[in-house]
Amino acid sequence: MRNATVDMTRLAAMDTREAALLLKGVRDATLRGGRPPLAPRADIRESWQRMLRKGVDPDKDHRSGLLPPGELERRRNASPLAALLPVLREGLVSVSGSGGDAVQHIMVVADAEGRVLWREGSPAVLRKADGHGFEPGADWAETTVGTNGVGTALVTRRPVQVHSAEHFVSTHHSWTCAGAPITDPRDGKLLGAVDVSGPLATMHPATLMLVSSVARLAEAELRNRHFAELARLRSVAAPILCRVGGRALAVDTHGWLAGVTGMPPVDRLPLPASFRAGRVWLPSLGMCAVEPLPGGWLLRLVDEETRTVSRLVLDVSRPRRWSLEVSGAVGGWTQELSPRHAELLYVLALHRDGRTAAELAYDVFGDRTRTVTVRAEMSRVRRTLAGVLDHRPYRFREEVEVEVVRPADPGDLLPHSTAPAVRASRGEAAGEPAGGRSGTDSSGAGRSGTTRSSRRPPA
Repeated sequence: MRNATVDMTRLAAMDTREAALLLKGVRDATLRGGRPPLAPRADIRESWQRMLRKGVDPDKDHRSGLLPPGELERRRNASPLAALLPVLREGLVSVSGSGGDAVQHIMVVADAEGRVLWREGSPAVLRKADGHGFEPGADWAETTVGTNGVGTALVTRRPVQVHSAEHFVSTHHSWTCAGAPITDPRDGKLLGAVDVSGPLATMHPATLMLVSSVARLAEAELRNRHFAELARLRSVAAPILCRVGGRALAVDTHGWLAGVTGMPPVDRLPLPASFRAGRVWLPSLGMCAVEPLPGGWLLRLVDEETRTVSRLVLDVSRPRRWSLEVSGAVGGWTQELSPRHAELLYVLALHRDGRTAAELAYDVFGDRTRTVTVRAEMSRVRRTLAGVLDHRPYRFREEVEVEVVRPADPGDLLPHSTAPAVRASRGEAAGEPAGGRSGTDSSGAGRSGTTRSSRRPPA
């Protein structure tokens, strides 16, 4: 019979020392391969498994060198999170003050690599954080310091609370933290994480909800700023589009539509990372003449000929950056993928014969009834990959060669994902992973550190 799972609410009601001892027993038994008194929570268990695969020592303090002051300042100035500090400070530092009966916490903001950029809060807790190496410029990625509120939230892209011995490395067992990722609503890019941390006695199960809510407020602030920028671009583009003959549209630097003429509107046009003025081919439009606008681009369609994509490379080998490379007779481009689109395209790459909406719903959500969500997401994907994806069932077209680049360790495949199909791929014990050859590229040659698969349709 499966044992019960650690419950944070019950844990908070226990004596601090008693709760810490219980979690230590859970950790020690789990790491030894024994049967713990309670099962670790799913996010914690999966993080521990990643640490064991990476060879992180659970009883050794792991620290990296701090960023040089100049590099730290450069990252602060370049980070979109700098503009969100007032929102984060108002929501979190107010409950982590240093005087009276204020809760003794600190707020920490890190970039997408896990480097600490800012921290504020109780001076006493800041001094204790220094003892853990939890200071500006420090690397708190999961692979560096083990399971923690910053690094684990960045890997899973979900809010996570880590208390006492839930930290993989024993030197952090006197600490409690709750962190949440922050993503850019314009393109889904991971910007970093915000975390509230402190000594064990300050743990409260509602802390995770608070941090999650403030992270969503910060993303809403980015979204409002984006709407204001689009409005400014729209005022510039409107008179220009009135004078343009044929089909044209104005988009911001992230591809969001500000105006259109002569063609149906779209919410967003996927743009290559190296987008520039001149003649540019886009899979969803064809050949375009591109001109710069203040805060965006004017695109005029100049070639009506249908362009054929012949090859796709889906790269899911990196822990937080997944991409799709599109190539054809007239060139190619690469686009980063959102977590959900990476899951969907990975499943379709495994099933070249196609998947119905119900099958995809089960593959991704474990629930065949969530077809409305699947159809909405696939509609967005198909707008990006015009001429590449068919539907009824959803599948890559037969004439398109599809190659998948996987991580060297199957356990690192899309670590954020809870999709049953992805978990099944991670769980391949030995032999050929689902959907392709292990350790080879499309020519059959070995490739160190990656797993590639390729399938050409039968002639």
